Amino acid sequence: MALSRKDRRLRIKRRIRKVVKGTNEQPRLSVFRSNKEIYAQIINDITGTTLVAASSRDKDVKAKGNKTEVASIVGKAIADKAVKAGITTIAFDRNGYLYHGRVKALADAAREGGLKF
Repeated sequence: MALSRKDRRLRIKRRIRKVVKGTNEQPRLSVFRSNKEIYAQIINDITGTTLVAASSRDKDVKAKGNKTEVASIVGKAIADKAVKAGITTIAFDRNGYLYHGRVKALADAAREGGLKF
């Protein structure tokens, strides 16, 4: 029987999370993509804390344009917040989504903002 789209993403997510771990030196940048919005968090998995977060719903993120443009704005915002918090290297967690479109736009903008991964 074929998997649903959600089940397929969760299977890929579990496979990725076996490898990608957030530490003190290299926290994890996790991306969640809904139909309307996009969210990004930088997480330390050892302590289980979110260090920095940004989303297209934030008041300081002026989200104008199509969804891909909004994702790049969120990528710049998370990079700015992370650099201010002293975070420069991260492990990218695409959360089971294909590295394409909005996820790629967010990652490219985060790289331009000063994050290394």
